[in-house]
Amino acid sequence: MSTEFAVLADGDAVAEAIAERLITALTAVQRDHPERNAQLALTGGRIATRAYQRLAVDGPGSAVDWSRVELWWGDERFVAADSEDRNDRGALESLIPALPLVEANIHRMPADDGSVDLDAAAAAYADELGDISFDICLLGMGPDGHVASVFPDHPSFQGSLAASTDVIAVRDSPKPPPLRISLTHPAINRSAAVWFTVSGADKADAVGWATSGSKNVPAGHAQGTEETLWLLDQEAAARLPG
Repeated sequence: MSTEFAVLADGDAVAEAIAERLITALTAVQRDHPERNAQLALTGGRIATRAYQRLAVDGPGSAVDWSRVELWWGDERFVAADSEDRNDRGALESLIPALPLVEANIHRMPADDGSVDLDAAAAAYADELGDISFDICLLGMGPDGHVASVFPDHPSFQGSLAASTDVIAVRDSPKPPPLRISLTHPAINRSAAVWFTVSGADKADAVGWATSGSKNVPAGHAQGTEETLWLLDQEAAARLPG
């Protein structure tokens, strides 16, 4: 397993790099594994949303067969399906109009529509995921070192590390809204590639903690089986070890 750091000028450059690398990586997956669909786990956040906007521009003319790409999410806010708080909203508003995605290949995490409670929603997504391993799992990271909806100094952290399931319910999230659904570390860590997408000076300490192990944070326990890639702007990379 290799760990790579790509330090870009700013957040826009990070977003462009994500889009470019996704096109290259998905093309390679489809070339090397023509018998199956490519499996991609998406993240929310400002930089990721910019990357999806870029992908909507560059993706249609690329070599990727978008009908053979399946989309998943690393975490989701357990709110109504039409809420602006949903992580899937920013991604799909950009991607669905631009790319010939197949609806059956878009695996949204359940919404709070009154039909299932939080625990049942998490269990349903785990069942939907089954034994699938992601070819690429995109992860944002908070200034506290959280990834997905797994937070330091919170029950979700130990719950994720020790989980016997790929998806957990998260209550009393340190960031609103309080109810969330999240992939666990076992699901993240069986991904072939884990890509961290991080920008801003407020993330620099957390990048240092996660990459050096100097502080125990969820991001420090996430890695791909073949590749771990940190896509950083210069401000976020300021405290990289060495």
